[in-house]
Amino acid sequence: MSVDVNEERLQEFGGHVAGYLTGAVLSFAIWLGDELGLYRAMAGQGPMTADGVAKRSGCHPTLVRQWIDGQAAGGLVTYDGTTDTYELSPEAALTLADDTSPAFMARAIQAFGSLYRDLDKLADAYRGDGGLSWSDHDAALFEGTEWFFRGGYRAELPAWLAMLDGTHTTLSNGGRIADVGCGHGASCVVMAEAYPGAHVYGFDFHAASIEIAAQRCAEAGVADRTSFAVADAKSYGGTFDLICFFDCLHDMGDPVGIARYARQRLSPEGSVLLVEPFALDDRAANMTENPLAALGYTAGATVCTPNSLSQEVGLGLGPQAGEARLRAVFDEAGYSRFRRVAETPLNLILEAKP
Repeated sequence: MSVDVNEERLQEFGGHVAGYLTGAVLSFAIWLGDELGLYRAMAGQGPMTADGVAKRSGCHPTLVRQWIDGQAAGGLVTYDGTTDTYELSPEAALTLADDTSPAFMARAIQAFGSLYRDLDKLADAYRGDGGLSWSDHDAALFEGTEWFFRGGYRAELPAWLAMLDGTHTTLSNGGRIADVGCGHGASCVVMAEAYPGAHVYGFDFHAASIEIAAQRCAEAGVADRTSFAVADAKSYGGTFDLICFFDCLHDMGDPVGIARYARQRLSPEGSVLLVEPFALDDRAANMTENPLAALGYTAGATVCTPNSLSQEVGLGLGPQAGEARLRAVFDEAGYSRFRRVAETPLNLILEAKP
């Protein structure tokens, strides 16, 4: 059967795909530049030659020249042809060179780079039962995920905690916090710093992440008020004034059972803090109106939902579930109150009460 092809539309679509290919290559170049310290070599130095960047970073000058020309072509660094020099703007430095900045993004690219390494595993999941556990992914996923969320938690989490019903007062006077699915502990560090009289307990079923979370808290000087244990979301012990799920509930196989278990572990006036990726409830509108929907759905199709399908129940919420579907999870789990506390372009911040 012959198909009429509009050549103009074909070229336009090809250009669209080429743009994604360029973005993928530049993302890898950002990852490489962070790994080699190239951005840090340029930060705050003003105009530099390619050889100067190579010398400061200890890298091969010919390769650095090719890398930095690509950066200039991609609009990540500024090039001055009259002096043959390159400059990293203050804004670019905050985004690419300063890992203490809330805007820092360079290291987060590891999370997406890991998916290329896991292609065969993902293909097998698609052709099989759909399941691929978080712990079976390449290790770059774990570190990249930490850095994807770390800056936002540092900048926003204390304000979110202060908006919860009664939680700020309770934690200011002490209290117990459970961070379920804590990963590398970025959120644990923030909460331990914000409430030095409280104790933060981090739980994750991934043992390697628990080890790093404890290390991160030691580095931050909050080891005395944090504890960590390998446990899944329906096996941790204790009673808590606040139970947190940071960008992880949608990855879990049995969100209803997990929310119900958390309710059993809450003190009478306790709260669940649920931080989930931003999404509109209407799926069609979400695809066209949410600028991060393509990222969210693709992350769901390659990491989050395969992990859920590898566990019991395998509900497969995915990171674009939206507030209404999340509310239904907590309603089914027996909670009496559920509300949106705040939102950002990246996240919905939700509170549930027993």
